[in-house]
Amino acid sequence: MLNVAIIGASGYAGADLSLIVAKHPNLQIGGLYVSEGSADAGKLLSSLYPRLHSYVDLPLQPLTAEALNDVKKCDIVCLATAHVVSMRLAPELVDAGCKVFDLSGAYRVNDPAFYPEYYGFEHENLKYLEQAVYGLAEWNAEEIKKTNLIAVAGCYPTASLSALKPLAVNNLIAEGSMPIINAVSGVTGSGRKASLTNSFCEVSLNAYGVFKHRHRPEISHHLGQKVLFQPHLGNFKRGILATIYVQLRDGVTDEMIEKAYKEKYAGQNIVRIVDHWPAVKDVEFTPFCDIHYQREGNTLVVCSAIDNLQKGAAAHTMQCINIRFGFEPTAGLL
Repeated sequence: MLNVAIIGASGYAGADLSLIVAKHPNLQIGGLYVSEGSADAGKLLSSLYPRLHSYVDLPLQPLTAEALNDVKKCDIVCLATAHVVSMRLAPELVDAGCKVFDLSGAYRVNDPAFYPEYYGFEHENLKYLEQAVYGLAEWNAEEIKKTNLIAVAGCYPTASLSALKPLAVNNLIAEGSMPIINAVSGVTGSGRKASLTNSFCEVSLNAYGVFKHRHRPEISHHLGQKVLFQPHLGNFKRGILATIYVQLRDGVTDEMIEKAYKEKYAGQNIVRIVDHWPAVKDVEFTPFCDIHYQREGNTLVVCSAIDNLQKGAAAHTMQCINIRFGFEPTAGLL
């Protein structure tokens, strides 16, 4: 059994990941950690999330210097932490021999200029930024197997790239066009910390981050072409529905589109090409990504649905762990 430390375990994604690890046949929780000043320090995780009773009745330990030494003894460390915290912790943990799976944005794009512009900080660890592999499980498995620092793909990018990459790699998107991604996320995407903007009584349905959202360059970078990405905050707890508008190249047939999706995802247990328009309720509390598409002329509409805390975070992290260690692809997930 491999020991897994989860730093930032009291957040929504950290809690979901803790449960997945607890159910995994080859893993065990080696420690759950929060920041030293966290009000959750010392509490049982299951007292914050009663659904975890009998699964994860473990205390949330403050991440002191002494605790960090214990973390370094674990085989796997998952960072469900703020971007700057992950940026600074990951190199120390990698150097200690840990396999690090970072759920933040600190290592997702190998371009130092990306971070001050979109995250508001200068990246301090460029050597590790170059080493990091983007954790888009269905697409980067071979690279994930070889690295000790995996930057798990963001929730919006996972939904968007899963839908768009089969088209892009098969050269089906019209040259010079820009796919338009209209995506809505549940309120848990804003994190557990209370604020007026994510108060359920205040949330309606609204656009945010117009032209400037940090996931837009992440998606563009890993797709290999520019996209227009517009996120929205919805008045539901969890899930993402992305509706994507694509201009196809002249001469693209229905058979070419079908082949692009089925050749990539045939036999996959997580990404599902379905025969109906996906809904958030179809994937809530599951690791699945459901995709459906329809065309009219050279315009293709693709819908992708995920649970933002599962395929968008915790379950996707476990996919990457399974790949890195050669476990069954869906171990701990299905």
